[in-house]
Amino acid sequence: MKLIIGLCLVLISITIGLGIFYYLQPSIKEGNKKLKVILGTNVSIYIPIIVAGTMMAFSGTADAAATSTTAAADPSGFGYIAAALSTGLATIGAGYAVGSVGSSALGAVSEDPKILGKTLIFVGLAEGIAIYGLIVSILILGRL
Repeated sequence: MKLIIGLCLVLISITIGLGIFYYLQPSIKEGNKKLKVILGTNVSIYIPIIVAGTMMAFSGTADAAATSTTAAADPSGFGYIAAALSTGLATIGAGYAVGSVGSSALGAVSEDPKILGKTLIFVGLAEGIAIYGLIVSILILGRL
């Protein structure tokens, strides 16, 4: 398992390092082509390594009788999954919304600086989506 984690860390380091290296290169077009090839190669290697690591982590045998009674008696695992999904999906949606609204607000403010306060309200409303997801996850965790 340590070998799998080590390989993943090496691939991530190579990807980040080469990304920075090719980003700073003067010829942008050639750097982008090389970067896409390197990134595609790293992703195509990274995903099978993660799958192999997952298979190795869950390859142990388990006692079916003990597992089934424990799972039936404690269904709180679904609550933790629900809390994680509510927070995660809300923050992804908020990030998308802030990106869209923020870029539009920046364009509008560049044309008319007087509307800065109005555009900040829309960006704040988009950020509220993440807060709602966090509140829902806190409510779910409070019930467990």
